[in-house]
Amino acid sequence: QVQLVESGGGSVQAGGSLRLSCAVSGTAGRRYCMGWFRQAPGKEREAVAGVDIDGSTEYGDSVKGRFTSSKDNANDSLYLLMNSMKPEDTAIYYCAAVHGWCPASLRDSGFNYWGQGTQVTVSS
Repeated sequence: QVQLVESGGGSVQAGGSLRLSCAVSGTAGRRYCMGWFRQAPGKEREAVAGVDIDGSTEYGDSVKGRFTSSKDNANDSLYLLMNSMKPEDTAIYYCAAVHGWCPASLRDSGFNYWGQGTQVTVSS
């Protein structure tokens, strides 16, 4: 059973940085696409970043150039480094996984494992 546990959320001022972590278990011997999503109050869930099974990355338009995601296979962890943060980055951030290649356009319905989420708040 794949389990994902996010950590590292919190509050930061605009222009600041945060790093989220996702501890991954239950994927031994299989290759998974890993993704980060976020959902702000009253808004739909949005794809933030994806790391495919070949290590390639994809980012949502709103975070390109500011956020970087990486995967540490040795430590079974996924990271999201968020720089130059804006108030509109405020949301609950979720780690997600699916066996095999990432869904086209990081479609959230294509992911079948989800973490519980971690709150990120950016103040102006």
